[in-house]
Amino acid sequence: MTDSAGIPSGAGAAGGSSKPPRDRGRRVLRRLALAMVLLVLVGAGAAWWVYEKLDGNITEDTSAAAELRRFERERPTHLVDGSQNILLIGSDSRSGAENQKYGRDRGGERSDTTILLHLPADRESATAVSIPRDLMADIPSCLQPDGSRTAARFAQFNWAFQWGGAACTIRTVEKLSGIRIDHHMVVDFGGFKNMVDAIGGVEVCLKQPVNDAEAKLRLPAGRQNLQGEKALGFVRARYSLGNGSDTERMARQQQFLGSLVKKVQSNGVLLNPGRLYPLLDAATSSVTTDPQLASLRGLYELVRGVRDIPTEQIRFLTVPRRPYEANPNRDQLLEPDAALLFRQLREDMPVTVTPPKPSPSASPSPDPAGSTVPRETPTGTASTPTPAPTFTGTTADSADCR
Repeated sequence: MTDSAGIPSGAGAAGGSSKPPRDRGRRVLRRLALAMVLLVLVGAGAAWWVYEKLDGNITEDTSAAAELRRFERERPTHLVDGSQNILLIGSDSRSGAENQKYGRDRGGERSDTTILLHLPADRESATAVSIPRDLMADIPSCLQPDGSRTAARFAQFNWAFQWGGAACTIRTVEKLSGIRIDHHMVVDFGGFKNMVDAIGGVEVCLKQPVNDAEAKLRLPAGRQNLQGEKALGFVRARYSLGNGSDTERMARQQQFLGSLVKKVQSNGVLLNPGRLYPLLDAATSSVTTDPQLASLRGLYELVRGVRDIPTEQIRFLTVPRRPYEANPNRDQLLEPDAALLFRQLREDMPVTVTPPKPSPSASPSPDPAGSTVPRETPTGTASTPTPAPTFTGTTADSADCR
């Protein structure tokens, strides 16, 4: 439009130009959209980097997998679809900077702790069974690191790991129990400490002070939040706590694991990125697993199935056993109690545990393992079996300081 002199009106009269408001709005939206795309790409790249890092941390135990395939025909059959049996092995290896402080590296390692974890098909509970390292067991011929093979022999259980690693331990447990092991994890001293540190420690209660030079542990009585080094000393200490038996040591390990489960299930860990990422990093860096679990996806699928199990349904117990007849410093299975427990797990039947009795005289079984499976009467007549036998144990829910 022009005025009467023929000069354009408005902004054009000054020789300038401007974008309409609608064009400016579109430009702003385009920039915002580009910024959002860049943020998404950066976030996706960061997430992919984190995934790749954690996934790459895990060590795959290919040698154990190959050895187990070699003896597939002699292994038990998995009876119940959906259930899983995972063997958790704590190694006392002295190799590496983290582990050398606990003794000389003599080129071998034993299973300081072995736990059979059973996850039923419905994932409404979990049962963790400690296997004593001093238990006498039939250990098959196993492949050693140098390529030679050991002779099959009746020996102390934790020798299996030293002779043939995870594969030998798995085959020994399967022979002992008739239970098919689906997966396994091995963690050493350093890995255990790193995982405990990552969640900010685990709380335990001590009735009396502890001073154990061998376990490098010195603690006052009362409520304690144990960080990595002291936590490791607590689960390893034997001679300075209680009566010095491996029975009490396993009970402390179960108490500690119950407290650890509660801590990990709490919102303070799972909903706190500052705690969750260090835990995942420490966990994936610390474990050696079978190929099926040797990925972040494999471990996630396992954890997803157990993360919502109520703590009162996470049970800990020790396989029923008694002093070995030929050497009271060793153990042997207590029958028929052990066979009944293994059958419960093998057939995915519920396992019930009750706390230890205050005195041996109050317990139906005087055995240190504390099984309350019905015994034979003095006249030799068997008592009526209960539908769900009870074993002495504890749950993660009872791991509080009370």
